[in-house]
Amino acid sequence: MADYNSVLNEARQLSQGDKLRLIDALWDFIPPDANIPLHEDWGPELERRVAALMDGTETTIPWETVRAEALARLGHGNTR
Repeated sequence: MADYNSVLNEARQLSQGDKLRLIDALWDFIPPDANIPLHEDWGPELERRVAALMDGTETTIPWETVRAEALARLGHGNTR
C-alpha cells in the first residue's frame, strides 16, 4: 500500500487537468455525512450565498453541468 507522501509526490507530477480529475475522484470517497470543519472565512460566505438564493438574486447550476463544462474546458470530456 502506498503511503501519503509517495502519493502526494506522484500527484505533484500530474498535469493540471489530471490533478483536478484526481481531486474529483478523491472527493467522491468522502461520505456525504462526514463532519468536515469549515475554514472561518466560509461561514459568512455561505450565509451570504444562502441569503442570495433565498431572496432570488442568485440561482444555482447543477453539479453535472458545472463538472461537464469544466472537463470540456480541460479537453477531457466525460470520464465517468
